[in-house]
Amino acid sequence: MYMMAKHIHLTAVALSVFLFVLRFLWSQYNSAVLQKTWAKVLPHVIDTVLLASAIWLCVLLSQYPLLQGWLTFKLVGLIVYIFLGLVALKLGRNTAVKWAAFVGALVCLAAIAHVAVTKQPLFL
Repeated sequence: MYMMAKHIHLTAVALSVFLFVLRFLWSQYNSAVLQKTWAKVLPHVIDTVLLASAIWLCVLLSQYPLLQGWLTFKLVGLIVYIFLGLVALKLGRNTAVKWAAFVGALVCLAAIAHVAVTKQPLFL
């Protein structure tokens, strides 16, 4: 069960990051693809699978955010990533702000990935 949950989670992570980058690039070029139904729905489906698999892994491993420092860091990092992603894709007032938020979101993802691999929270 663990390996299945882990593979689903990692696949969802890869798809989510890929779609985030793709959607950001499309937004920079005002692509009509962003208006397609699948481009609006698919990221939410993948992110739901990602969150569900993360919860599944927590239950399987009996490790939970707020009890494990590294998982708490990942949860806070996820919230920061979501906020930066919103700024990069929708809320940014100009191109410079959107690019800064995009780079910040990718840095946040790198920190989350580092903590996921090392199981050591950064800054704690």
